Amino acid sequence: MTHINHAVSKALVQHAGKNSLIVLEDLEGVRSATEKVRKKDRWYSVSWAFHQLRQMVEYKAKLNLSTVVTVDPAYTSQTCPKCGHTEKANRNKQKHVFQCRTCGYTSNDDRIGAMNLHRKGIEYLCAGKLHQHDWCGAGSCQPALM
Repeated sequence: MTHINHAVSKALVQHAGKNSLIVLEDLEGVRSATEKVRKKDRWYSVSWAFHQLRQMVEYKAKLNLSTVVTVDPAYTSQTCPKCGHTEKANRNKQKHVFQCRTCGYTSNDDRIGAMNLHRKGIEYLCAGKLHQHDWCGAGSCQPALM
């Protein structure tokens, strides 16, 4: 697992590039959700070293002059990045499909989560009063839905 975490963290930080903002879900306490996992699948759910991966991403990002922030993972795969509608029924976990019940936008549920993390990164930058707008193309610090 350590080797995999090193490889994943290195690839992520290199892909992001220097002076980047990397947004991760704060998965602290994820192990407490294992009661909802089938017993035969529980090992996979609890064995991944989330904390170790986060630490590796953080120290490699620092060496790469980048910043890592963690955000609340709640609803990141249930919120429509187009219209903002949040509903559990938007996401079909078994098929890994997201379809907004309001506007009909459809995509892979993991992609939806990534799009929402991107939006949260823009909100983080806006909160820091970085009014350069090179990263979002906006004229104000109100991040538009994607």
